[in-house]
Amino acid sequence: MTSAAGGGTPDPGAAAATSPRTRKSVTGTRRTVAALFLLPALILLGALVVYPIGYSVVRSFFNASGGSFIGFDNYETLFTREDTKAAINNNIWWVVLAPTVATALGLIFAVLTERIRWATAFKLVVFMPMAISMLAAGIIFRLVYDQDPEKGAVNAVMVGVHDTFADSSAFPKAHPRGPDTLTGKSGGPFLTKEPVRAGTPVLLPLVGVAADQMPENAKPAKQPAAGKAGVTGTVWQDFTLGKGAGARDRIDSTEQGYPGMRVEAVRNGKVVAATAAAADGTFALPAKADGAQLRLPAANFKEPYNGADWLGDKKYFTVSLGGFDLYLNIVTTSIMVAYVWMWAGFAMVLIGAGLAGIPRELLEAARVDGASEWQVFRRVTVPLLAPVLAVVLVTLMINVLKIFDLIFIIAPGSSQDDANVLALQLYRSAFSEDNEGLASAIAVLLLLLVIPVMWFNMRRLRRETRR
Repeated sequence: MTSAAGGGTPDPGAAAATSPRTRKSVTGTRRTVAALFLLPALILLGALVVYPIGYSVVRSFFNASGGSFIGFDNYETLFTREDTKAAINNNIWWVVLAPTVATALGLIFAVLTERIRWATAFKLVVFMPMAISMLAAGIIFRLVYDQDPEKGAVNAVMVGVHDTFADSSAFPKAHPRGPDTLTGKSGGPFLTKEPVRAGTPVLLPLVGVAADQMPENAKPAKQPAAGKAGVTGTVWQDFTLGKGAGARDRIDSTEQGYPGMRVEAVRNGKVVAATAAAADGTFALPAKADGAQLRLPAANFKEPYNGADWLGDKKYFTVSLGGFDLYLNIVTTSIMVAYVWMWAGFAMVLIGAGLAGIPRELLEAARVDGASEWQVFRRVTVPLLAPVLAVVLVTLMINVLKIFDLIFIIAPGSSQDDANVLALQLYRSAFSEDNEGLASAIAVLLLLLVIPVMWFNMRRLRRETRR
């Protein structure tokens, strides 16, 4: 056999092996083998993804029991019923705020880790919440946000700071023993029914303060001495433990005064004199109080500061968009804080990996050209990190669209409707209301919301591959 290079004729066998028919046969065989290997995965994909999606789409056009075709009625209910509208409203805020804040914090943390000495320990602390399950995180923050300062850490700090700069009233529950002497609404102020006169002692009986909550400096109440030029009196706890143990509107030996209680003399709506009661409840006002009415101002009965109701339904921000009011309430914001606490570490790790891949020559060149650190960060670092930031943002957006467990655990029953989101409403519609039609419509809406985000992510990945 002579090769073509040596001037001989080509080998017929080699020519046959590379013929179009042979190549087509080999390609077909490879495709068949590849299809056989992919078949188990395709079957699972169809059973676990394609079929449920198709079934949900079809089921969304039927009523709750699935026996009657109702067209788009479930979708109309989805956008008109109050609880589903609240869920859509909250999901919009979740998609806009939570990923953005988590990504921004992740960027800040990633930049900081390059500038501090204990970077590894810092990363460990920030990333540690990712090791906690959503269930555990929900329980933790349910306790952190507890209204009682004795249990809730946030309110304990707020109460401690508040009480450092502002004194709380010692008599928040005190009120007049009866309408004979003092009148007024609950919580004060309380005003004497008649003007007071110099030389005539005034008795101001109050009740409502438990014995164990009386101020430590309270002393047994004393009968006021008659003042010749001024007005004197006593404000005290007119209650003695035991049936019939003490007389009403009379100072008994076991009853205590209200130390520090502010007493004002008011004439024509103006305060003409004021004083504070002594430890035994006695007080004295100057002569200009003669003929005025005595008032116990509301500050004496102010309830102690107990922090904020972090899991309440209060709305504090509203935006009107074409007739649809977007509102943000306190409970949704509080749960977002818990989410950011968990996922900021995830964002930090990914952004930190991207930051490590930035050529240091570019940063140094910008500094040599006179750019400040802020300019280097804003005009060099952030643009170069744009692909990584997009990955983190898109991932978190997909994640918050299916947020469920944090809201289900943290929000109490009284405000769970206000913290509602689409995933939670899907669960409630399917299992609490037994309305599978509406639940399927919610599932389809979630799918439609995820598709644009996934499409954007796929386009970005294709661009990265082409580069």
